[in-house]
Amino acid sequence: MNIIAWIILGLIAGAIAKAIDPAARNSGLLGTMLLGIIGAFVGGTLVTLLTTGKLLITASTLSIPGILVAVLGAIVAVFIWHRIAGAAA
Repeated sequence: MNIIAWIILGLIAGAIAKAIDPAARNSGLLGTMLLGIIGAFVGGTLVTLLTTGKLLITASTLSIPGILVAVLGAIVAVFIWHRIAGAAA
């Protein structure tokens, strides 16, 4: 996937994840994009693990199912981040 598609996927998935999860709302445009891109990797890896049983680092694509996977991955990433950051503080 090219860089423009990653940016679009990141912005869409990050914005949806921020609308769903109030803990992720205190970041700007770049934070939203990074949240979506990280969510694409987390979600893609989880879906690959659940469907094939192999732990491979993969990412979702710029499609409707890919956006849904990226949003779910972004929510999981925010949850893990707040657990780690809360334990460290």
